[in-house]
This record gives sequence, C-alpha cells and structure tokens, in this order.
Amino acid sequence: MNKKKMIRLTALVGVATATGVVAEANQAHAATTTTTETTNQTTNASVESTQAAVDAAQSTFDTAQTSVDSAQANVTSASNNVTSASATLSSAIANKEAATPENIASATSAVSSQAVVVASASQAVSEQAGVVSAAASVQASAQAEATSASASLSSASANVASATSALSAAEAALTSDQSTAANNLSAAESAASSASAAVSSDQAAVDNAQAAVASAQAIVDAVAEVQSSDVINMSAAYITALKNYLANPSSANAAALQEVAKGADYVKELQEKFKSDASLDVVDPSDPAVQEALSVYAVNLINHLRNQYGLTTAFGASANANVAALDFVKKYYDDKNWNIFGTTGSDGQGHNKNGLDAYAVQLNTSIAEDAGSGLTTWVNGKATMATTTLHNLLYAVYSDIATMLFDDGGTNNWSHAQSIFEDGTILGTDGFNNVYLGVAFDKYGYAHYELYNATEGNQLGNNAYSLDVQTAAQTLLTNAQATLASAKASLQRMTTNLMVAKAAVVAAQDQLAALENSSASDSAAVTAARTQLESAKTSYQTALATYQQKEAALEKANDELANVQASLEAAQATLATAKAKLAELEETVANLTNADQLLAAAQAAYEQAVANLTVATGNLEAAQVDLAKAEAQLALAEEAVEQAEARAEIAIQVDQQLNGSNANDRQSAGQDATSLKTNGRALTATVATASAANPKRGADQGRLPQTGADNQEASAMALVGLGMLGMATGLYGYKKKKLTK
Repeated sequence: MNKKKMIRLTALVGVATATGVVAEANQAHAATTTTTETTNQTTNASVESTQAAVDAAQSTFDTAQTSVDSAQANVTSASNNVTSASATLSSAIANKEAATPENIASATSAVSSQAVVVASASQAVSEQAGVVSAAASVQASAQAEATSASASLSSASANVASATSALSAAEAALTSDQSTAANNLSAAESAASSASAAVSSDQAAVDNAQAAVASAQAIVDAVAEVQSSDVINMSAAYITALKNYLANPSSANAAALQEVAKGADYVKELQEKFKSDASLDVVDPSDPAVQEALSVYAVNLINHLRNQYGLTTAFGASANANVAALDFVKKYYDDKNWNIFGTTGSDGQGHNKNGLDAYAVQLNTSIAEDAGSGLTTWVNGKATMATTTLHNLLYAVYSDIATMLFDDGGTNNWSHAQSIFEDGTILGTDGFNNVYLGVAFDKYGYAHYELYNATEGNQLGNNAYSLDVQTAAQTLLTNAQATLASAKASLQRMTTNLMVAKAAVVAAQDQLAALENSSASDSAAVTAARTQLESAKTSYQTALATYQQKEAALEKANDELANVQASLEAAQATLATAKAKLAELEETVANLTNADQLLAAAQAAYEQAVANLTVATGNLEAAQVDLAKAEAQLALAEEAVEQAEARAEIAIQVDQQLNGSNANDRQSAGQDATSLKTNGRALTATVATASAANPKRGADQGRLPQTGADNQEASAMALVGLGMLGMATGLYGYKKKKLTK
C-alpha cells in the first residue's frame, strides 16, 4: 500500500465522527462555537509541530548526504590506492624474477662502465670550463680596449665639432659684402652654365634643322629630277587587250595581252629616265617625309594609268595609311623573318595571307597587297637599306608599277594590273570604294604597296597628302628652312646671353677678389680655422679607424666566447646525461639486490590497500542506508505538514458555515445544521476555493471518490473535513508509525 493511498483511506475513517459533530451542532450552537475555536487552536499547533519535524528531518537528510559524499570520496581514493599498489606489486614481482646473479653482475658491470663515462664527461666539462675562462678573459680585455677607443672617438668627434664651430665663427666674421659677392659669383656662374647649356641645345637644334633642310632639299631635287617621268603611258592596243583579259581571263586573251605587253620596252625607259646621282643623301624609307614622297609619287603614277584606262575614281595617299603599312610590314614580315621574294625572286615565301587576314580584322576593313622587288632589281643593281637614297626609292616605285603592267603574266596572271584597274573591287573582293595607298619597305629591301578601303570608322584616309608632289616637296623645304632660321635666331640670342653671363662672372670674380684683399685678417682666421678643422677631422678618422678595429676585435672575442660557452653547455649536457644514466643503472642494481625486501613491502602495501578499500566500501553502504532512512523520514514529515495545513483550512471554512454572516442567524443553529446537510452546494464552493489556495491539498481532494448527486457529494466532503478535525493527533501518529517501521 503506497503512501498516497493510505492517506485517502485514513481520511474516510472519520465520516461517522463528522456526522456526530454535525448533529451536536444542531442541538447547541454555543457549544459548537467553542468546539470550533478549540479545534482551530489544535490544528494550528499541529501545523507548527509537523513543520518542526520537517526541519529536523531535512537536517538529518543533509547530514546523511554529506556522509555519503565523504564515504564515496574515500572509496574512490582507496580504489586508486589499490590500483597503484597492484602496479607496484607487479613491478616488484618482475624485479624479483629478474634478480638473478647473472643480471645483478651485468647491472653492476654496467654501473662501473657508466662511472668511467661520467668521469670522462666531468673531465671534459672541467677542461672546457678552463677554455671558457680564458675566452672570457680575452673578451674582457677586448671590451676594455673597445671602451677606451670609443672614448677616444667621442673626444675626437667633440674636437671636430669644436673646430667646425670655430670655422663657422671665423667665416661669420667676414663681411656680408664678401658673402654677397660670393653668392653673386655663384649665381653668375650658374647663369653662365645655363646659358652655355642653352647654346649647346640650340646648336644641336640648328644642326638638326640644317639636316632637315638638306633632306627636304634632296626630296625637292629628286622630285624635280623625276617630275618629267612621273607618268607611264599605255598604248591603245595594250589597254584594249587588258580590258579583254579582265573581262574574260581566257588563255587566248592572256596570250594576246602578253604579246602586246612585249612591245613596251620599259627597261630601256627606266635606264634613260633614272640616272645614278651619287650626290643625293642616304635616307630612311620609314621617315614620314620620305614615305609621303613615295606614296604620293606612286598614287600619281597609278591615277594617271587609271585615267588612261577610262576610270574616274582615284586612289588617295595619307599619313594614316602609311603608318598602317609600316606597322603591318613590321609585324608580319620583319618580325616573322618573312622573305617575300627570297634571294633570286623565285624562292621566296610569297604574300603573308594569314597576316593580311588578321590585319584586316584588326582594322575592320578590306586590305589588298601588291609587292615589288623594290631596292633589289635586275636593271639597276641592288641598293641596300643602309645606302639607299631617295633617288633609289623613287626608281624602285616606278620600276615596280611598270613591271606590274608589262611583265605581269605567268604565275601572276596579271593580278597586279587587275588590282590597279578595278573599281569598287580588287581581285574579285568587294569593299574597295575609297582606296588609300600606304608604301613601306621591309628589312630585305622589298617594297609593299598596301591598298586599304578607308572609312570614317578606321580613319585610314585621315591626314591625307596633297597629290601635287612638287608643291608638297617645296612646302616641306620651306618649312624646314623656316625651322632652321628660327633655330639660328634662337642660337644667336643664346650666344649673346652667354657672352653677357660670362661678363657677369668676371665682374663677380673681380668684386670677390677686391673684398678678400680688404679683409685679409678675417681670411687668415678662416684659413687657420679650416686648417684646425682638417686636423681635427684627421684625428677623428684615426680614432674612428682604431675604434672600428677594437670593435671588430671585441665582436670576434664575443663570438669566440659564445662558441666556447656553447661547447661548455654541450659538455655539461653530456655529463648530465651520463650521470642520469649512471643513476638509472645504480637504481637497477639496488632494485635487483633488494628484490626480496621490495617484493615483501609491495605485497604488504597491496594487502593494506585492499583492506582499506573494504572498510571504505562498508562505510559507504552504511552511509547510503542512513541516507535512505533520512529521505523517507523527510517525505513523511512533508506529508504531515500538508495534512495539517489542509485540516486548518477546512476548520476555518466549517466555522464560517456554522457562524453565519450576522448575530441574528446564530439563534437558528438547528436550521443552519440542517442547511449544512441539504445545501451542500454552497459548502462545496467554499471548499473548492480553499483548495485553489493550496494546490497540493486540492490535488489530494480531487482524488477522493465522487458518487451520488451534487448535494450528496458536498455533504460527504464536509463530513470528511469534520472527521479530520477530530482525528488530527491520532492520524499523524499512525502515519509516522507505519512509514518508519
């Protein structure tokens, strides 16, 4: 039977007694009132008594818990001691088994050998300590010398500072006029130097301008020489044959065109019109002025031919097209070592078609390329890039274009002539509606004629050249001459400035000399101070050299001391290791020699540890029993408090029901008792309120049997409460006896 069940059954025992109390209340109200007050006092005393019992039980429980914790710690400690003693015993047993005469003798021998090692290591430590002592002595001496040298250096430095101060004072004694004169001389010399540099710069500009004039004059002369031969004339028969072939490139038309072309003796014409002129200066084909002359010359030749052919659209020439031509030839011929003709004209690599495609994509335009033998011809010999003149270049352009017309059959299939005479297309490729020509020579001396379709987007037609070659050449010469004149004028101005500056220098020197003569004493003082300063500086340098030498010696001594100290520490470490090993070997000998005593001691310690563990375990079990009893007693005491509190609450409620709300009602005690029986619903409500104030007690009431109608249920609960009032003392004693048995 559990505790809760037992409490509920005990509460039901007082029903008959409660009924009797109600009957007595009906008979005499005054007597009932007195009984109720007495009952209230009794229940309150019961609550106080049971709470004191709870406090005592709680104290007993706490003491028991402390005893259990202490006993548990003792058991843990004793268990650890058993484990340790067991390990020691196992070791002693193993030591006993190993303690044979042979092992003892071997261990003793090892001790002797190790003692020799220790002695040797100790001797090494002693010897190294002597080395360290000697090195320390050397280091101390070096330190003293370095300290002395440092003091000497400080003194010498102070002397330099003093001499510097004396010189400053002596120089300050000179008149401000002398200082001003010296500054004037310095400024005059600086101005003269600047003027001289300006003269040199302007002279270089004049030289460059003269070279530009000479180059422009050469272009003018070359243009003047060839201006009468800047056209190539085609016969009517040739034009007709070429048109027939381009309209229908059949074998018959090709043969007819080839037959007509043979009648043009352009080789003889070249030799007559272009004569060698050794007086012309060497030029760079990539020079912008030279490129302009070549491209304008080539475009004029081509446009004259297109006019004879009956075409009205002309090719153009521009600086942008020339720049693009130079860039293309460098990237796809020079940088790639691409020799278009080879050495014989027939063993070359031909056009770089992949390069043309790539460059067309880069510029977003259409590109066609014609190439000629350029500086390498079989008519007038070969001119190298290092020796070529503008005359050679113009000759090459004329020769290439003439060859494209009259010697372009065979494998070329007149493709060069086709590129010159097509309109809106070149070699069958559309997109050539605004053709600009760029001319460039590769590093092998071959000429490249790049035909670009210029658009507003690619700007290849920008910076266009005038096609009046004679005027352009003359303008180039005029501009160069103007530049030369300006450079000469600037040179003249700078030369004059230089003469003025030099005169100012002479004047400043004279002024300074006069002032120096007039202040000879001050100058002598300055000279003496300077001599003193130089002497102090010399002494300082000597002291510095000595200091550096001593510092180097000290550093060397420090390094040596550190090295020998490290060796000493290593020797000491070796000695410590040897001693530790010797102690270990000696301990082994001692263990083997005293194996019996060690085993006996270990056995005794183990047995004692086991005995201690047994005692500690027993103590723990006893403490746990006491803790269980204290816990049970605490539970009973807490239940008794709850019961006492519940009885006090019911007594208060019954008193309120019996007494009523005013003095007149007390005269109707019999009626109140009857009302208590029949009007159970009001009492039930009051008890429910009290139960809400004490949740735990209410929970116990909630588990009472519920039978019959509402009025019967309320009356039964009231009777139970009255019965509990009469049984307070007896119930507590009964419960305690049962639970602590």
